[in-house]
Amino acid sequence: MAIKITSECINCGACEPECPNTAIYEGGREWTWAGGTKLVEVIGLNGEKVEATADQPPVSDEFYYIVTEKCTECKGFHDEPQCAAVCPVDCCILDEDNVETEEELLAKKAHLHQETISQ
Repeated sequence: MAIKITSECINCGACEPECPNTAIYEGGREWTWAGGTKLVEVIGLNGEKVEATADQPPVSDEFYYIVTEKCTECKGFHDEPQCAAVCPVDCCILDEDNVETEEELLAKKAHLHQETISQ
């Protein structure tokens, strides 16, 4: 499952620098697939190819948000999601609408960072 930030967020920003995939952004701020990854071109959220450096619209205008497609719950980097570990108000929680297996999360990490998955 990906992590999401709830509306209880106090906009402290503690979570943003902790994300190894650069999947966390300040409310109202555009994001890119390339930020924190090695991606050059990707299949965008609407199914068409987009340049990884192209700005994408913010997911939230009010508080920090996590781009689900870039969140790996820190699998392959840390033992637990770092955003949740540092959040002072516990608003970084599992996103029940985006359930993924550990294998899927590790494959996502490999894709984002252009790594070869060993079988």
